[in-house]
Amino acid sequence: MSDTGKDDTIETPNPFMPSPDDMQHWASVIGRAQQMMLEYALGQANDGNASAAALFDPAKWLDNPTTKLWTEQSSKMWDQGVAFWTSLASIGQPIAPDAPAEGAKDRRFTDSEWTANPVFAMIRQTYGLLAEQMLATTRQFEGLDPAARAKMEFAAKAMADAMAPTNLALTNPEVIKRAVETRGESLLKGLRHMLNDLSRGQLSHVDPDAFEVGVNIATTPGKVIHETDLYQLIHYAPTTKEVLAVPLVIFPPWINRFYILDLNPAKSFVAWAVGQGLSVFVVSWKSADASMSEIAWDDYVAAQVDAIDTVRGLLDVPAVHTIGYCVAGTTLAATLAMLSARGEADKVQSVTFFTAQVDFEQAGDLKMFVDDSYLALLQQLSAPGYLDGRYMAATFNSLRGRDLIWNYVVSNYLLGNDYPPFDLLYWNGDTTNLPAKWHRQYLVDLYRDNRMVIPNSLSVMGTPIDLRKIETPAYIQAGREDHIAPLASVWRLMDHLSGPKTFLLAGSGHIAGVVNPPAAGKYQYWTGDSSAATLDDFVASASETKGSWWPHWIEWIAQRDSAKIPVKGARIPGKGAKKAIEDAPGRYVKQR
Repeated sequence: MSDTGKDDTIETPNPFMPSPDDMQHWASVIGRAQQMMLEYALGQANDGNASAAALFDPAKWLDNPTTKLWTEQSSKMWDQGVAFWTSLASIGQPIAPDAPAEGAKDRRFTDSEWTANPVFAMIRQTYGLLAEQMLATTRQFEGLDPAARAKMEFAAKAMADAMAPTNLALTNPEVIKRAVETRGESLLKGLRHMLNDLSRGQLSHVDPDAFEVGVNIATTPGKVIHETDLYQLIHYAPTTKEVLAVPLVIFPPWINRFYILDLNPAKSFVAWAVGQGLSVFVVSWKSADASMSEIAWDDYVAAQVDAIDTVRGLLDVPAVHTIGYCVAGTTLAATLAMLSARGEADKVQSVTFFTAQVDFEQAGDLKMFVDDSYLALLQQLSAPGYLDGRYMAATFNSLRGRDLIWNYVVSNYLLGNDYPPFDLLYWNGDTTNLPAKWHRQYLVDLYRDNRMVIPNSLSVMGTPIDLRKIETPAYIQAGREDHIAPLASVWRLMDHLSGPKTFLLAGSGHIAGVVNPPAAGKYQYWTGDSSAATLDDFVASASETKGSWWPHWIEWIAQRDSAKIPVKGARIPGKGAKKAIEDAPGRYVKQR
């Protein structure tokens, strides 16, 4: 009380409850949300997407026995999850906030309410105990073979990530506070994001309209100088007066767009390599359509040989340097084995493998997607003759579901955050379709049966291949934290190739471990005894160097052949026998 006799107490607004004055606005938000959902359903119906429209048609939805069962089970799971977490929130004597040590490292629970508020502290601690118990239970089952146990643990981790209280608006304090602060506008914005993603059939990590290939991404100057039904070959414009006599041909994976190596001038491996005095050529693979249903491994090997021979003929050189990234590196190893068997190995002066595998015994979590049930599902999804790239993107995202799925569900849908303008995430969502026949062949022959390391078990272009015949000097790069091509799996290249080999371990993972320009000053790499008998022996001998490994690689390239020639004639894109078809990055990379 003040000396005037008036109560000076100021009631602190509840951050979890709208004020009475806001209730009318909330009613408006609900009305707009209903209108958005109706417009979405009508739009899908007008576009001929009857299945999407049926999502909002209860009669059609419930008439389908399969969807009825799915709906009932999903509804039960959702209701049980909400009831469980909200029941904890209603306990009269919540436990004192006491954050477990592990929880402090979990980015999902960084909001202060998870420790300061007894209710949310209880929810978080209970979730931590339940998730740990779920994982512990899978480890206690007896009689499981390693593959079955790995599948069970993967499923348990995925379920634990999905059931996190942060994924529900009612049990995420950050979401509740944001909704109150914005008077529901954040939820409305999140709904708009979700409906847009439903229309695209894909979870968005960035604004799909933030980048345009050839305008503000994939902009290194060059020309398409050769094309087939499977790929375009890009020749990049030199920026030095002289170039190394031996050109470089890069084979990116056809699972993604090639421009991961040309995101922007600051990050572009392509632009950097050009600046080092290399004549750089890059293959841009065509995204599969129904006409490519019979495309197989032989076709990709033939394409690699065609690109190598095209560059050799254009520049009148006996050999080229090559780079194979991920699956294109796997195929490049097969190409080299085939050339060696035919006595044509001298077409390739060196090979560099970016996070590539040939021995799939230790290929990590992706091996769980090669059992009979998954292959049967894959066959159904590939009925048009190709696999829609969005399915493959979902598979890769599921390997890191907490970071690549649920993190964005919370940020995009529940919090209604603006999308970050991140070129790498844009590339990650720019999916490519895969030829159905070859994709299944790849999973069965390589991932499941591991036939590539069995001498003469596989043939390409009619020639049995034996990796032991490859004597081409090889530079093998692996990522320390790679979850797609695990370090131990990439190391196996050292066991199967017969020529001189240099192994380099880069910091970070499958993408950032490769795309790490020197100017960024990020991460590190390790070099050591490349004649070491095992990976552990290599690591024990390795010394760390801060920053990018790219300068180490260009020194290795120069050691193979340092001869230089002036830039003229065919060394300028379109000025030789191969005339320019169009400007880089070409048509194929823009096809969906």
